[in-house]
Amino acid sequence: MAACAAAAVSSSIAALTCERSASGSTSSVQASAFVGTKVSVCRDASALLRAVNAGSSRQALVAPVRAQSVAAPAETKTSSSSKKTDTKQTVIITGASSGLGLATAKVLADSGKWHVIMACRDFLKAERAAKSVGMPKDGYTVMHCDLSSLNSVRQFVENFRRSGRALDVLVCNAAVYLPTAKEPRYTADGFELSVGTNHLGHFLLANLLLEDIQHKQNDNERRVIIVGSITGNTNTVAGNVPPKANLGDLRGLAGGLDGVRSSVMIDGGDFDGAKAYKDSKVCNMLTMQEMHRRYHEKTGIVFASLYPGCIATTGLFREHYQLFRTLFPPFQKYITKGYVSEEESGKRLAQVVSDPSLNKSGVYWSWNNQSNSFENELSQEASDAEKARKLWDVSEKLLGLA
Repeated sequence: MAACAAAAVSSSIAALTCERSASGSTSSVQASAFVGTKVSVCRDASALLRAVNAGSSRQALVAPVRAQSVAAPAETKTSSSSKKTDTKQTVIITGASSGLGLATAKVLADSGKWHVIMACRDFLKAERAAKSVGMPKDGYTVMHCDLSSLNSVRQFVENFRRSGRALDVLVCNAAVYLPTAKEPRYTADGFELSVGTNHLGHFLLANLLLEDIQHKQNDNERRVIIVGSITGNTNTVAGNVPPKANLGDLRGLAGGLDGVRSSVMIDGGDFDGAKAYKDSKVCNMLTMQEMHRRYHEKTGIVFASLYPGCIATTGLFREHYQLFRTLFPPFQKYITKGYVSEEESGKRLAQVVSDPSLNKSGVYWSWNNQSNSFENELSQEASDAEKARKLWDVSEKLLGLA
């Protein structure tokens, strides 16, 4: 069992080694988790990976299942009096019941300037989470949204519109990561779960809510933010650790990712849980840039993506082995030096939501060791305008938006 878990640690440390940015310069590709540290540290990290790889490579089998929505109130009511007197800006954050999403929601709600719509699959979990971190009662509303169900996404949009709030910012944060899965899981609509949730669910949500964000009812700046990942960027050390993100010609996505008419992987290859996550993050970053090209100039909406740093203790790793969850945080703290706490990452994402100085559209934001933000560069694939256009067209057709 120890050898089995050790192999999982190796795979995931490789797949999710996080970026340690060395400077705020925009003239060149920024440093990865290892780049910017001493060469001896790079060799130590490589030696650790080789040592762990010596263990057994056996992984636990994850049976294919279809996603199911968690029961929740169909509508969250907002009193008419609160609609009239509440002058706060409104931000929707998906996946706000834990990790980066919850930390960001707390920062914004605590500021007194924002009302946070916590768009979450598990309604009760989100309510408990908000109370556990002490979010002010008048600073948030929990609304059910299961990104693995297109019907749930559409219902969420309808419920939000009934609330009567003007939308200022949308944050697409929620993500599914299944690194140890041997077999694919599927969304309620039959798509491979990681891409179906992380990309297609958010793609639908953002497109439906663009209408709401464009209806400017005040002078507030409006933004759409999609959380990216270093693991989808092959211009970094972490992004070059196999399995590398690669969308290919999108043949799998065009076929529906259902494992019947096509492969469950975007590039048409064999299923790999870690790669599916990385591919979905490339899709997120391409989507942001395509939105910028299509809508920024004519709407004034700011579109941005970001990598807030390696949150090694996040619940994103809940599907992984306990030994990995134990070893990964110190690995990031003491070897790569890329560790970022949930609290700090929440502050960084909150900056992209509300800081007037981070209002440039089409940008992929990162932070250096002093927690200063800078415009980072995306990999060739993650910044491919033609691939972004094709991804947009294929996604529209799959979701019935074309």
